[in-house]
Amino acid sequence: MSPVVGSAFFLFYLLALCNASGADIALDAKATLLHRIDSLNLLIYTCLLTLTVLTIWVFKHRRVSWLHETGLAVIYGLIVGAIIRYASSTNQVTYIDAHPAPDTKYNLSVPPDILRFRFPDKIQISSGDTVPNKTYAYSFRGEIVNLEQNEIDLKATFDPEIFFNIILPPIIFHAGYCLKRKYFFRNLGAILTFAMVGTALSALVIGALMYGFVQLMPASLASSFTFLDTLYFGALISPTDPLTVLAIFSQLKVDVNLYAMIFGESVLNDAVALVLSGAIQNYEKRYSVDGGFEITAFLAAIGDFIGIFSLSLLVGALLGCFTALMTKFTHVRDWPLLESALFVLMSYAAFLIAEVFELTGVVAVLFCGICQAHYTYNNLSSDSRNRTKQLFELLNFLAENFIFTYIGVSMFTFPKHHFDPWFIIAGFLTSTLGRAVNIYPLSFLLNLGRKPPIPMNFQHMLFFSGLRGAMSFALAIRNTVSEARQAMLTTTSLIVIATVVLQGGAATHALAYLRIPTGQGQNDENEALPYRDVRSLYQATDSGRPNGSMVVKWGKGENGVIMPWQLNVLAETPRSGEAGEKARLARLWGALDSRLLKPLLTHARPPLTETLPGFLSPLARILTTTRQYTQADNSLRRTDSDSDLCLDEPQPVPTSIDPQLSFSLRNGYGNV
Repeated sequence: MSPVVGSAFFLFYLLALCNASGADIALDAKATLLHRIDSLNLLIYTCLLTLTVLTIWVFKHRRVSWLHETGLAVIYGLIVGAIIRYASSTNQVTYIDAHPAPDTKYNLSVPPDILRFRFPDKIQISSGDTVPNKTYAYSFRGEIVNLEQNEIDLKATFDPEIFFNIILPPIIFHAGYCLKRKYFFRNLGAILTFAMVGTALSALVIGALMYGFVQLMPASLASSFTFLDTLYFGALISPTDPLTVLAIFSQLKVDVNLYAMIFGESVLNDAVALVLSGAIQNYEKRYSVDGGFEITAFLAAIGDFIGIFSLSLLVGALLGCFTALMTKFTHVRDWPLLESALFVLMSYAAFLIAEVFELTGVVAVLFCGICQAHYTYNNLSSDSRNRTKQLFELLNFLAENFIFTYIGVSMFTFPKHHFDPWFIIAGFLTSTLGRAVNIYPLSFLLNLGRKPPIPMNFQHMLFFSGLRGAMSFALAIRNTVSEARQAMLTTTSLIVIATVVLQGGAATHALAYLRIPTGQGQNDENEALPYRDVRSLYQATDSGRPNGSMVVKWGKGENGVIMPWQLNVLAETPRSGEAGEKARLARLWGALDSRLLKPLLTHARPPLTETLPGFLSPLARILTTTRQYTQADNSLRRTDSDSDLCLDEPQPVPTSIDPQLSFSLRNGYGNV
């Protein structure tokens, strides 16, 4: 056979194979098209973020303060979403009507996770040939609203789980990792009251009022809402995200205690709202028999809330402390890249472990970030410190702006919106009332025992700073199957857009109107926002002694050693008008932390061999590094981002002698 004839036969053979594989070629073409659409979708959001960054630079250069970066992201998202929705061509998505078999045993009230679509025995392709049957699996996406949709319209919406598993963790971790812990713990009582009691109270008020409003609405909408639905709406709309206000506070150097209360509340109420919404969802499913109010079911739901929150906190704190131990007792700091990778992976593991055990990953990663900053950060090399700070700052910036951009785009592209004017108006009114109930009554109760009290203009600013943001949107978009949940998503999106753009833009004017002082000074890059007019805890409890000295009495432990858990911290009578009990608790924690936890988890002094009882000396020697013995007493303080959890570093003072025992506050810990 000649080479020409052989080549011809080979060519005909290839053509036959191509005809036989026509279905595969069509599928490859479909996959290529979907890949192009995915790339276009990502390119759109990349261009939006790029445009946002450039506009932010212009605004900072021109000193424009009436619109924050998150407001810009929302506005740009709205514009692009409108273009995608109305200016692009509409292509009908191919579909085949499928009906379940009559003898199916599946519960048809809930859609299946995967649909296995079985074609007839033989499929005829365009060339006239037939190929054997193939079975295809289709994953559940959601309810179909409109068959005539653009492919990019469908692809411009993401799986809600992406928000919870990918986007939210770096945002929440950054909040804990960069938390201004000194003033956070100084105002811890107010922050916990607003974040936990206030968020729960706000959710209850909003849920009750919304249920009353819904009953006055048309029957078509009222019938789709239960009290648990409106209570869930109250839980998801209660968390705040005052990014715009806090950015302006930082620029104008507003009072540090006001900053700490607003930021601390926003950090914690995200976690509280997520756990609370989960408890509400589990109320009927796990505890209630008929869906009505039952006291046993209510108490079980409260126990569920407390248990999940506490265990999630414990998981995050343990992972943070475990990372600190690894970085202390290994030499991974000699390879900063590996050290940074270990830090990031362990931090993300806290989120995943909590989710695997049906806890709340947001709570875990928040408190993991706090522990990483307080302990692990001190063990890192200088390269890893800078890298982790900058990395999470960058991730937080991109994730936050992506979410607000997506909120704007999804207002036009997401197919599950349900616009009901009455529900939207009621949502705006009740969310405002819920915020007021959170702030003013609780501030009144706090001021009964708080010295100095929260002034009224601070209370007004706390109320004004109740912007809604990423957490509310993420909770609302997670489930949009029913008409009630679709109405919640639409209302939540509009509330987020309105508060971010309007309230955020008016923050500067609100500060001026409320006569809140600004420009009070800022000079510490590690422990941010220490203002000259803010009195330190040492100053607040120095009992009027010369040079700020303070007497603290300690009980004696075994073998004459003062053990951290036996501390009896008794300051002399506090100065008139100051919170002595709160200071005592703060000093007790500060002593426990500086004499036990930091020497255990970091290279801080004093070493455990000086603070643990004699019978634990072998263990203390194992847990104490050579660096702790050899370094100067105050060497760690110069590089520690949080060397004073709730105590300011005092000036050198003379030792004040107590008849039983005394110590100097010089070097930040007691010298026995």
